[in-house]
Amino acid sequence: MRRLIAAAAAACIMALSPTANAQTPQNVVVVGQIAEPQSLDPHAVTATNDFRILVNMYDGLVRFADGTLEVEPALAEGWDISEDGLTYTFQLRQGVTFHDGTPFNAEAVKFNFDRMLDEAHPFHNTGPFPLAFFFSSVEEVTAEDEHTVRFQLSEPFAPFLSNLAYPTGLIVSPAAVEQHGEDFGRNPSGTGAFMFGEWQGNQRVVVTANPDYWDGAPALEAVVFRPITDANTRVAEMLSGGLDIMVEVPPDSIAQFRDAPDFQVFEQAGPHVWYLILNMKEGPFAEQAVRQAANYAINKESLVTDVLQGTAEVSAGPVPPAFAWAYNEDVQPYPYDPDRARELLAEAGYDGEEIVFYVTEGGSGMLDPVAMGTAIQADLAAVGMNVRIETYEWNTFLGQVNPGLEGKADMAEMAWMTNDPDTLPFLTLRTAAFPDEGGFNSGYYSNPDVDELLDQARMVTDPEERAELYKEVQAIVHDEAPWVFVANWVQGAVTTANVEGFSLQPSFFLMLHDVVKN
Repeated sequence: MRRLIAAAAAACIMALSPTANAQTPQNVVVVGQIAEPQSLDPHAVTATNDFRILVNMYDGLVRFADGTLEVEPALAEGWDISEDGLTYTFQLRQGVTFHDGTPFNAEAVKFNFDRMLDEAHPFHNTGPFPLAFFFSSVEEVTAEDEHTVRFQLSEPFAPFLSNLAYPTGLIVSPAAVEQHGEDFGRNPSGTGAFMFGEWQGNQRVVVTANPDYWDGAPALEAVVFRPITDANTRVAEMLSGGLDIMVEVPPDSIAQFRDAPDFQVFEQAGPHVWYLILNMKEGPFAEQAVRQAANYAINKESLVTDVLQGTAEVSAGPVPPAFAWAYNEDVQPYPYDPDRARELLAEAGYDGEEIVFYVTEGGSGMLDPVAMGTAIQADLAAVGMNVRIETYEWNTFLGQVNPGLEGKADMAEMAWMTNDPDTLPFLTLRTAAFPDEGGFNSGYYSNPDVDELLDQARMVTDPEERAELYKEVQAIVHDEAPWVFVANWVQGAVTTANVEGFSLQPSFFLMLHDVVKN
């Protein structure tokens, strides 16, 4: 039955035309995404574009409560934490099965984390697992009995529960991994509200309702995720009826949809940072004065107001203001000051050396990246910086940037949506997060004081003490400017008027279990 629904939905989608008065299938929601997913294995990906699909197919032990970043039970009904913060014991939900019919139990949980963390595990080679160090403090996972699993940590780790709620903590079917090996990402099986139907490359991913879902079967029969990289094409498809939901709406289209009675516009602030990675290992940005000059030279207020049409706020550092408890309000954004930029460039002896700037056509949380890149290039040129843009499709772009900029580029766009103030700095600003160490510090920033502060913040359980450590990190990083700090996004989405029960989440995930289409 599942395959029949998937095939019927796919057949209807193939018949849609952006120039016709298209209609999406009854009781099937079609979502316009910004790119093709890299994989449907939640442990192998890092992009929110992929996560928006995966959170509907899989569950974790815990999840973010609706409309918040607070953790609530999911596949675990409850848990206990030892007084020393080193032992987490989870009581698992009973009677849950994976989509392939195999049971969810403590051994399945152990398999998932051993697969990611133990290089000797027989299925570790089904990776890569780029965010596995979310759980680097996990020393051992033990199946106490069929419905009890214990995590032993090597040290107290404040973000542990929050990281379990992130898609890297989603639980996959061990039997499916054993059957498909490295092809599991094309043959996924979880416990979520929707089951895998089909994946047609560069056309669609279809998921169908799980009638036996432990949290109640979804009302929709299926969801079709369509990768439409070009923003104008996504808008045209939405206007013509080829989509029911569109994410990452171009800023200049928000007003158009808001004024149309057949559409609903949704906006939600969240923990997002859009920035430019600067190559500190070689080239002009090895000099702090040049990095600061770039921050002064770019008119970020104009980018937010004119390019992004007010759908973002100017950023001041690596921790977004959505984490109010850890945000340093004393750290202010670099003002637009081209004269100060020119002074700094002169002090640094910058002589017009070419700066290679990687820009993406579109990607997860990337905020109109081509228009942004062009405007940034013009601002830098106005103070005498010689910038050459190279533009790439999103997944190709990640393949260029994530391994590091050395020998390739001086600057690259990047965006992160995070679940904890620890996540972005820990993954991108520590010395131990250089690309050859498995992290995402693609610009090679290194400061021992920042390293120590971030390590301390992970182990401190008192929120006020943690907050002070993150605030100190923000002040240091702002001054040393390993990035150009650009914007914090207010995400947007559009649905047709007949879609009900939809909401945006501060996590930036797309939760479709409660969506109804009339």
